[in-house]
Amino acid sequence: MRVALVDREIDVAALIAEVSDHTCGASTVFLGCVRDVNDGRAVTAIEYSAYRSMAERQMAAIANEAQEAFGVSRLVIEHRLGTLALGEVSVAVVAAHPHRAPALDANRYAIEELKRRVPIWKLEHYVDGTREWVGAGTGKPQPGTSDPRQHGDSSSGDSSSSVDGHSTASRSDEVSAEVFP
Repeated sequence: MRVALVDREIDVAALIAEVSDHTCGASTVFLGCVRDVNDGRAVTAIEYSAYRSMAERQMAAIANEAQEAFGVSRLVIEHRLGTLALGEVSVAVVAAHPHRAPALDANRYAIEELKRRVPIWKLEHYVDGTREWVGAGTGKPQPGTSDPRQHGDSSSGDSSSSVDGHSTASRSDEVSAEVFP
C-alpha cells in the first residue's frame, strides 16, 4: 500500500502496474478530474492545497482501514496539489484483490473517506475571473455522494461487507473503471 500527495501529473498506468499481481483477479480505478462546471458556475481551473503532514497521515489511516475492512493489501492513493486545468486528474485510487467485490468496496471506501476527512482544499477559478474556496476535507458530504458504509441493497446483486459494524456495498455502475490483469 502507498499513499502520496504529488506535485506532478498522476500516471494512472504506473499506478495500475504498481498494484498488479498474479494473485489479483480484479483491479479497480477511480479517477477524480477537474470538471468545467460546479454549482452552476463555469470553472477554468482548480488549485489544490493541503496540510501535508496531516493529510498524509489521514490518507495512510484510510488505506489501513480499507486493508483491514476489505482485505485489500494492494492499494495506492495519490492526490495532486497545485493548479490543475480542466480534465486533469486530481485524485486516483487504485485497488487490487483476488476478487472484484473487495477491490470495488475498498476503492469506494477510500475515495469517500478521503473526501470527508483529509485536509485538502480546493480553490476554484471561474470564467468571470473570481475564485472561491469549496468543499474538500470539511467533513461534510460532497454533492452526489453518500457514506459508503450505509449502502446494502442485497436485491441488486451487488456485494456487501462491513466497516466498523456498518454495511457497505459496491455497485458496478459507480466505478470509473475495472481492469483485469
